[in-house]
Amino acid sequence: MDIDLFAGVAVSDLPRAVEWFDRFLGAVESFEPNDTERVWTVAQHRHLYVELQPEHAGHAQVTLFVGDFDGFVEAAAGRGIEPELRETYGNGVRKAVFRDPDGNEVGVGGAPVG
Repeated sequence: MDIDLFAGVAVSDLPRAVEWFDRFLGAVESFEPNDTERVWTVAQHRHLYVELQPEHAGHAQVTLFVGDFDGFVEAAAGRGIEPELRETYGNGVRKAVFRDPDGNEVGVGGAPVG
């Protein structure tokens, strides 16, 4: 079965969200399906999108699991986006929690070191 995944984040200010996610992901949005949404393709068949829905903004929880955790976190920091929290679970899996300007949680996970 072929599946594309679109994970959505409600935002209150579309231009502000686009600017933040561009810096967070290190790339401009992949496409603009309409006047209220922007989409970033984070991997083949996997997309993150923001949608202007002020009444729902600030409640999303999305986690991306990346192959180079340290590289992603360092690159985001280089673009001015710092994690709010970093943690390592008992099994060694690491997670950094970021918050967009509306307070939506965007986590980044990575495999244990070594």
